[in-house]
Amino acid sequence: MGVKIIKNTDLAYSYPLLIKNILSAPLVHSPDQEIIYSNKNQYTYKTLSKRVACLANLLGELGINQGDTIGVMDWDSHRYLECYFAIPMAGAILHTINIRLSSDHLVYTINHAKDDVLFVNEEFLSLLEPIMDQLDTVKTLILISDDDHDDTHDGNRSDTDLEFYGDYEALMAKVSDQYIFPDFDENAVATLFYTTGTTGLPKGVYFTHRQIVLHTYGFMSGLCAYDGPLNINSGDVYMPLTPMFHVHAWGMPYLFTMLGNKQVYPGRFSPKKVLKLAQNHKVTFSHCVPTIVHMLLDEPVIDLIDVPEWKLIVGGSALTRDLCKRAQQKNMILFAAYGMSETCPLLTISNLKHHMNDWEKEDQINVRCLAGLPVPNVYIEIVNKSGTPLPHDGESTGEIVARSPWLTQGYYNDEKKSEELWKDGWLRTGDIGTINPDGYLKITDRIKDVIKTGGEWISSLELEDIITRHEAVSEAAVIGVFDNKWGERPLAVVVLREEYKHKVKAEALRMFFLNHAESGAIPKFCVPERIEIVEYIAKTSVGKVNKKELRAQFI
Repeated sequence: MGVKIIKNTDLAYSYPLLIKNILSAPLVHSPDQEIIYSNKNQYTYKTLSKRVACLANLLGELGINQGDTIGVMDWDSHRYLECYFAIPMAGAILHTINIRLSSDHLVYTINHAKDDVLFVNEEFLSLLEPIMDQLDTVKTLILISDDDHDDTHDGNRSDTDLEFYGDYEALMAKVSDQYIFPDFDENAVATLFYTTGTTGLPKGVYFTHRQIVLHTYGFMSGLCAYDGPLNINSGDVYMPLTPMFHVHAWGMPYLFTMLGNKQVYPGRFSPKKVLKLAQNHKVTFSHCVPTIVHMLLDEPVIDLIDVPEWKLIVGGSALTRDLCKRAQQKNMILFAAYGMSETCPLLTISNLKHHMNDWEKEDQINVRCLAGLPVPNVYIEIVNKSGTPLPHDGESTGEIVARSPWLTQGYYNDEKKSEELWKDGWLRTGDIGTINPDGYLKITDRIKDVIKTGGEWISSLELEDIITRHEAVSEAAVIGVFDNKWGERPLAVVVLREEYKHKVKAEALRMFFLNHAESGAIPKFCVPERIEIVEYIAKTSVGKVNKKELRAQFI
C-alpha cells in the first residue's frame, strides 16, 4: 500500500501560497504603522495597500498581462516596496535590475529577461540613455523622481532624449486605489534577477510565489522563534542596507511587511545618512555585507549618535571576529548568515543555542561569526568529490550542498547551467565548509578561491580572519598567485585604518601572521611572503570582494 490520498470536498477552497497574502496580515494587525522613505516621505500600511492597488491599475493601463516582465531601477525606497508586491500580485514578473552592472551586462540582462516596461529613477538615466537603442523588448519607460510633480507632468525632460510614458507619482495619482488581485497557480514566477558572477554572462535566477512565501516563513522561524540575542518581533524597527535589486533584499521586506513592523527605507546609501536615520527612528534591525559595516564604523558621525541595540545580519562575505568586536563597541550586534542568489537566499543563521545565551561575549562572538545553523526546512550537507556526505565532526571539509522548498529550480533559459547547479538532486553552492557536532556550518572558502601550495590546501578565509585582528587593518583579502616552486602562494591585500596609514608596513603585518603560526593557529607554510597595502579592495556590484579582479591586478 502507498500513502493515502483523500479526495477533497468539491466546495473546499485550495489556498494558494501567493505574495498577496503576505500583505493582508499587517492590514489587520498594524494598519497605521509607519513606512518611511529617507527624510522625504512616510505613510501607513493602509496607504501602502492602496498604492499597491494603484500600481496594479497602472500596469493594466500600460497593457501589461500576466507573465509579462517589468524591470525596476531604483534605490531602496517605498516605491520599490510597492513594486515588490503589485507586480507579482498582478501576475507579472518583477525583474530587479542591478544598476551596478556594466553597460554590456545591463543590455544582456534586460534583453534576456524580455522586460516590457522599465521603471527608472532619474539618477540612472545616464546609464539607460546610451543603451536604449540596444534594448529589444522594452516598450515603455516610467520616470521615478523624488521631486514633486502635478497631475499633468508627463515625465519627459529637457536633459535627456529618452521618452517617458509619464512620471510615477503623477501616474499613480490618476488611477484607482481599488483592485481585486486574482488567485492563480502558486508556482507562477514572481521575481527574476541576475547573478553577478566574476566569469561569463550573468545568470537569471527566478522564484515563484510559493517559494517566496515559504522563504518568508523560513526567515520568520529563523529570526523570531528562537530565544536569544537575535530574536526579533513586530516591535523591531527595520531598515534594509542591502540593495533591493539583490536577491529581493534577502527577502527581508516581505518578512517585515508581513509582521507589520515600522520600516525605514534609506534611498541612496550614505553612511552618514544611514546612521542619522538609525538614530532618529530608533532602528533595531538591518542586514548588509561586511563592507557596509566597515563604512558605518569608519564614518565619524558614529561617535556622535546614540542608537538602541542594533542587530545586523551580515552575509555575502565572511564575518570576522575583529569586525564583530568593533561593531559591538558601537552597540551594533552582528550575526552571520549564509546563502546565495540561487537559494532566495536564506540557508543558515548564526543563532545561539539556548545554553549559549549565558556565555561570555567572546565565546558568543565565536559562534556568531560561523555561517550558522540551517533554519527549519533547510537541509545541508558537505560532500566529497564523488558526492558522498562527510561526517559532521568540525574537521571533515567538503562542498556545501542544499535542499529546501525555496531554492531556484534552475537558471532562466539556461538548461546546461541549470543541470550543473542541480547535480545529483542537490543544489551545488560552490562553497567549501565543515559542519561541527552542534550542527553549525563554517565556510572555509569558495572552491575557486582555495589556495593549493605544494600539494597542501590553504583557506583564504582563515588567513583573512587572522590579519583583520591586527589593530591597524580595516579590510583584507587573500588570494592565491602563481609560484614556480609551490604552484601557488597566498598573497594578502590589506587596507589600513586611517589612523595607521603610512605608519604600519607590510613586514609588521607578516610578523603578525608569523606570531599566529608560532602559536600553532596556522601552519608556517600558510604565512604569506607577500603583503600588499592598498587604498581600496576591488568589490563586485553587490559589495563582495572581487577576487578575480584582485588576481588580475596582482598577477
